[in-house]
Amino acid sequence: MSDFGGSERRFASDVADGAREASFMLRLGWLVIMGVVFFSTYGLANWLASQRASVPTFAFGWERAIPFVPWTIVPYWSIDLLYALSFFLWARRDDLLDHVKRLLTVQLISVACFIAWPLRFGFERPDAGGVAGALFTLLMGFDKPYNQAPSLHIGLLVVLWAVYAEHLRSIAARVVLHLWFAAIGVSVLTTWQHHAIDVPTGVAVGCVALFLFPLRAAACRARAANRVPSPEACVLARRYALAAIAVACVALACLPGAAGAALVAGWVALSLACVASIYWRGMPAAFQKDAQGRFPPLMLMLFTPTIAGAFVNSRAWTFRRPQPVRIDARVSIGRTPTSSELRRHGFTGLVDLTAEMPRWTKSDALFAYATVPQLDLVVPSYLQLRQAVAELERLHESGHDVLVCCALGYGRSVLCAAAWLSMRRNMNDAGDALAAVRAMQPDAVWSAKSAAVLQEWIDRRRATEAV
Repeated sequence: MSDFGGSERRFASDVADGAREASFMLRLGWLVIMGVVFFSTYGLANWLASQRASVPTFAFGWERAIPFVPWTIVPYWSIDLLYALSFFLWARRDDLLDHVKRLLTVQLISVACFIAWPLRFGFERPDAGGVAGALFTLLMGFDKPYNQAPSLHIGLLVVLWAVYAEHLRSIAARVVLHLWFAAIGVSVLTTWQHHAIDVPTGVAVGCVALFLFPLRAAACRARAANRVPSPEACVLARRYALAAIAVACVALACLPGAAGAALVAGWVALSLACVASIYWRGMPAAFQKDAQGRFPPLMLMLFTPTIAGAFVNSRAWTFRRPQPVRIDARVSIGRTPTSSELRRHGFTGLVDLTAEMPRWTKSDALFAYATVPQLDLVVPSYLQLRQAVAELERLHESGHDVLVCCALGYGRSVLCAAAWLSMRRNMNDAGDALAAVRAMQPDAVWSAKSAAVLQEWIDRRRATEAV
C-alpha cells in the first residue's frame, strides 16, 4: 500500500516550513555570500589558466564578421545589477534558497569547466573610448581573456531571464525584459568577450540549473506528485545514462573537426542524461509539464531531442494501428494525438498521461484537457492512477467524448481505462477489468505490478463505498 496520507502530511509540513518569510537581512546575506563565491572561484580559475604555458582558443572562421560594438558593454555590465537585485525578488525562504542553488549550480559547473579545459579569447579587441572605454578598462581590471566555455555570463543570464520573467506580469514590462535580456546575450559576442561556442554551452549550463532546481510553481508540483522510484525505473535510468555517455563520446570525437556536430551531439547527450535523472528519481513532474500540457520554454529547449525521439517512437510503433479504440460510448484510448487527429475523431476531451512529451493539440475553449504525467514503461502509483481516473470521470460526467492517451495507447492509458471500467461496471477483480480492455485493444500490455496497483485501487474504492 502507498503511504498516501503520510506523503500528504510531509508535503504540508514542507510547504509550511518553506512559506516562512525571507527577511531583508537574509536576502542581503545570501547576496554577499554568493558575491564572495563568484569572485573567489572565478578569480581562481583565471589565475590557474594564467599559470599555464599556453591556453588554446577555439573560434569559428565566420566569427571574424561579428562587429565590435563598444556601447554594448552597457547591457553586458547590467547583468551584475540584475544579479544583485534578483536576491530581493523572493518573499519566501525556500524560494530564495532554490534561487541560490540555481546560481551556485551555474557557478560551480562553469568554473569546473574553466579549470579542466581553459580557453582564451583569440581576437585582439579594438580600443574603445569614452564611457564604453572606461567600462572596458574596469572590466579588464578583474576579467582576463580566459574562462570562455561555457560562458558563465550566459549561464547566469538564462537563470535570471527565467526568474525575472516569472515575476513580471505586465505585457509591456515583459517585452522590455525580453529585449534587454536578449541584448545582454548578444553583447557577449559584440563586446568581443566570448566566442560563439561559449554561448550554447552557457545556455546548457543555465538549463541544467533550472532543471535541477525549478522555479517555485514547477517545484511545488514536483514535491506534491507521488514519486515512483522502482527497480523498473532504475533499469531505464541506467539505459538512458549509458545512451547519454555513448552520445557524449561521439560529441568528444567530433569536437576537433566538426564542432557543430559536437554541439548537437552534446545537446542530445545532455537531454538523455536529464531523462536518466528523472527515471532514477522516479519523478515525472521533473519534466515540468504544466496543467495545460506545456513545458517551460527552456525545458522545451533542453528536452527537444528526447521529445522528438518519443514522438517518432510513438508513430513508429502505432504506424499500422493509428486509430484510437473505443472502450465505452464516450471513452477511448489511444496514442498521444495531434489537433488534426482529435478533430478527425470528434473528441472533445483529452486525459494526457504522458510526462515526456508536451501537448500536441491547440488550446480551445470548447475542448477540455487534463494531464496526470506518468513515466513511460514504469508502473504508476496508486495516487497517480486515482488522479487519472478522477480526471477521466470528471470529463466524462461533463458530457465530453474523452480520449485517454499515452505515448502508444497500449500501457498507461490501458490501466486508467481498466480502472474506470471497473468502477462503471462494478468489477471487483483487476484481471477482469484488464481483460475487458484487451478485448477491445488487443495490443494492450500490463505487468503483474500494474495489475496489483489496479487491484489496490479497486479495493480502496470498494472500502470507501462501504463506509
